[in-house]
Amino acid sequence: MNNNGRQSALVLVAGGSSSRMGGIKKEYLPLDGGTVLSSAAKVFLQTLPLNLIAVTYPSKANPDELSASLNACRNAFFADRRIETLIQKNKTEVIFVEGGSSRQNSVFNALNSVNKKLSANAVVLIHDGARPFVSPQIVTEVYNSTLEYGAAVPGLEPTDTQNIIDRDGFIRQHLVRAELTAVQTPQGFLLNELFKAHKKALDSNKECTDDTEIWDLFVPGGKVKVVPGDSKNKKITYIQDIDSTKKGNNKMIRCGLGYDKHILAEGRPLMLGGLNIPSDRGELGHSDGDALLHAITDALLGASGMGDIGSYFPPEEAEWKDADSKVLLKTVWEDIKNAGWSLENLDCVIALEKPKFLPHRQNVIQSIADVLGVDKSQVFVKAKTGEKTGDVGLGKVVEVWTTCLLSK
Repeated sequence: MNNNGRQSALVLVAGGSSSRMGGIKKEYLPLDGGTVLSSAAKVFLQTLPLNLIAVTYPSKANPDELSASLNACRNAFFADRRIETLIQKNKTEVIFVEGGSSRQNSVFNALNSVNKKLSANAVVLIHDGARPFVSPQIVTEVYNSTLEYGAAVPGLEPTDTQNIIDRDGFIRQHLVRAELTAVQTPQGFLLNELFKAHKKALDSNKECTDDTEIWDLFVPGGKVKVVPGDSKNKKITYIQDIDSTKKGNNKMIRCGLGYDKHILAEGRPLMLGGLNIPSDRGELGHSDGDALLHAITDALLGASGMGDIGSYFPPEEAEWKDADSKVLLKTVWEDIKNAGWSLENLDCVIALEKPKFLPHRQNVIQSIADVLGVDKSQVFVKAKTGEKTGDVGLGKVVEVWTTCLLSK
């Protein structure tokens, strides 16, 4: 993409109260391994070489409530771990700006911050934080048209005939549908001109519905180029839109199966779930031999389709000798989360003759939950004996089976 050496910024508007959603903060709804807000941001980060992202958050009169509002917005923005990876890759700066009493005021506050950081000829895109289904094509076309014309917006021709009515509810004027467009976001502008136009609107106490109206009213000779919009680029506005959000999510569910078996020998610690369980015999292994964590690691890798524990940590490599299996699992789990997967639940069965596992179960469950950074309710571990038969029953081995469910 040729940006003519210009800097670029994105203003994500999330400073509203979501009053039409009954107080549910629509931008913070879960979506695609993150939130509505992070899903919107991710498309821009994957499409444009952004220098700066400014996110507006709801203003509060009480300092404690304002701090909580900022933290909630920050958490929603970074809810998808892919965001942090993209930011680091693109070297994009992210700032959070207190919103105002209206959308127009919130955008002005953000522009004021952006204007202090970027050059006057930078391109700025204004996008609704509650519009998560914007496509890379729309982002690219708005950006390129802004470079060419100074301002651009995606628009859709109305599917229904549009008319103007009078105060009594009678049709006053018939409009030509082909000459109408329903504008969406992102709306692209040259930063310096838009910022000056916003200041003029503020000084004149003119309240506008969006930034294209401000541009049209306060930029001399300013015109806004309309590029093709998309009906999928929908803004979540009402409570019933939650269902359409879920439809747009196309959530993927995958299960994984993990298995491990280790010989038990004297003089070795018995490691299960990252804990040293008191025992006269423990696992033989290249690492610390934690069969439970090894099985969990394989289950997670299998569900995500990202390999197996042997391909990640080859036993012939000396660096993994006596390695802490918690570290191995954390390494794998970070990669899986960065690929967009979340854990729904994990279920494990340990086949072990002795010692009795039940007294240690809750501590083991908590240990696993801590390693994965999930709630302990998402993890369960149970144990069975070999009833004095077979290798398990004779105390020669420990076996573990694990299943997991991942979503994306």
